[in-house]
Amino acid sequence: MRKRIVEIIEPGSKIDNISRIYDWFMITCIILSLVPLIFKTETEPLILLERITVTIFIIEYIIRWATADLTSHKSTKLKAYLFYPLTPMAIIDLLSILPSISVISRGFKVLRVLRAFKAIKVLKIIRYSKSVKRISNVFLKQKDALMAVVVIAVLYVFISALVVFSVEPDAFENFFESIYWSVISLTPMVGYGDIVPLSTAGRIVTMSSALFGLAIIALPAGIITGGYIEELEDEKDNALVDKI
Repeated sequence: MRKRIVEIIEPGSKIDNISRIYDWFMITCIILSLVPLIFKTETEPLILLERITVTIFIIEYIIRWATADLTSHKSTKLKAYLFYPLTPMAIIDLLSILPSISVISRGFKVLRVLRAFKAIKVLKIIRYSKSVKRISNVFLKQKDALMAVVVIAVLYVFISALVVFSVEPDAFENFFESIYWSVISLTPMVGYGDIVPLSTAGRIVTMSSALFGLAIIALPAGIITGGYIEELEDEKDNALVDKI
């Protein structure tokens, strides 16, 4: 019985229709749980909707915890139960539940400060959507290359901020503003116009930052695209192996 429950709540295959229905049911619940965040005021229908969805999330969290020994690679059942709350998806599940507990019981006033984190519920879709899971696998496999790009971008932002802050100090009240200008100039948006270098040197730095920003933005896009294609090819190869 417990094994069948795990088969249902884990991402379903094309063969297991019940598991696929469960996945779509949970995705629908996640989307509905985000609806109250669209409105500024809380109405009774929205509160009811949040109560229903968070109750479903709590029940699922308990079920997953109770069956952790069947999905974990830990050597003993005790370790599986103890370490399950520390797994990434379990943490996301818990963080998506805690901000809404105050809606179920008004006594949990201390948790109302967490209401700003309700949007984290959308991360639960990673577990049920194969497309999202595929993209997350790409990020995991290409993390070294992506981290290298992040390091390059951070270094360039800092260096260009130092340069423009030195050549045109009157345009910035403090160094943080030059960091802000550098980040915005690095992107294809090329700034919002709220901070504008006026000197020739400052404009040259701005043009250089914008041109270099195109390369910085293009690098992760190419890495992710290449990784996604590899992931699709791996899935096709695995599907052929399963058929054989």
